Amino acid sequence: MSRGLWFVAGAGAGIYGMVRGRRAAEAFTADGLQDRFNALFLGARLFRDEVAQGAADRETELRERFGVLPHGTPQLPTPGRSPSERSTPQETGEVTT
Repeated sequence: MSRGLWFVAGAGAGIYGMVRGRRAAEAFTADGLQDRFNALFLGARLFRDEVAQGAADRETELRERFGVLPHGTPQLPTPGRSPSERSTPQETGEVTT
């Protein structure tokens, strides 16, 4: 029983080492390095997009909180109403000149 167990453990370790060695050798070929380089740029691009989306979401949230219209003109506060309940001239149909 003991010899069979050690034989199976040794064979498993040998196969594991062979697979890991083959993967390491493939990683340092021209194609493997190019794949790693492309993956690095893809990860950086995805991170940049996530940061830009987070900044846009936060800007929208702050504009709603402080009652600033998208073009930068602040709204006049209406007494007794929160910034999210304030109406814009477009909603009420008012004409501004």
